[in-house]
Amino acid sequence: MIIEKLEVGMMMANCYIVGCEKTRQAVVIDPGDEGDRILYRLADNKFTVAYIINTHGHFDHVGANKQLKDATGADLLIHEADAPMLSTLSEMAEAFGMAMDNSPPPDRTLKDGDKITFGDITMDVIHTPGHTPGGISLVTDKKAFVGDTLFAGSIGRTDFPGGDFNTLIESIQKRLFPLGDDVTVYCGHGPETTIGMERRTNPFVVMP
Repeated sequence: MIIEKLEVGMMMANCYIVGCEKTRQAVVIDPGDEGDRILYRLADNKFTVAYIINTHGHFDHVGANKQLKDATGADLLIHEADAPMLSTLSEMAEAFGMAMDNSPPPDRTLKDGDKITFGDITMDVIHTPGHTPGGISLVTDKKAFVGDTLFAGSIGRTDFPGGDFNTLIESIQKRLFPLGDDVTVYCGHGPETTIGMERRTNPFVVMP
């Protein structure tokens, strides 16, 4: 498995390219901005994009959906609860003083328990709401791509529309922590961490 991380846009959101070494099929997780950079990195790796996956619908994680889809023809996937957000990106971005095109609608909506397969890799979809109603985490081979659900030493904001603090904490404690302490967490912003580190030290979610 090949994992490429790019910090994109003014919000420095993490976009991940996850590729199969054998088949060169890949997915792009959260193409928030700088579509050209993402496409160049895909070309450098000789990857064919099977899917574009959004962990949630906020503009800093989906802003390059249109450019990536136009260039690759890959199916766009997002949880059904966040799908309506894709048609309001321009309004969300404007609130932060930015201009952005709306995203195309998803080709397929996701739900908890779905599987996404590309090459020799299968990702399990775990519904982890709280930051947004349709937030998801993608889990494969002791790796979890969690969007803005969990950060190193912190958690996602819950003061945006659709956010809920108690729901987010429950998602982390009941859906992510049981994955195991040795699982590497690839966050939507900032550095990687592990489930074990966050379970032991994260001040927002340390369990008694």
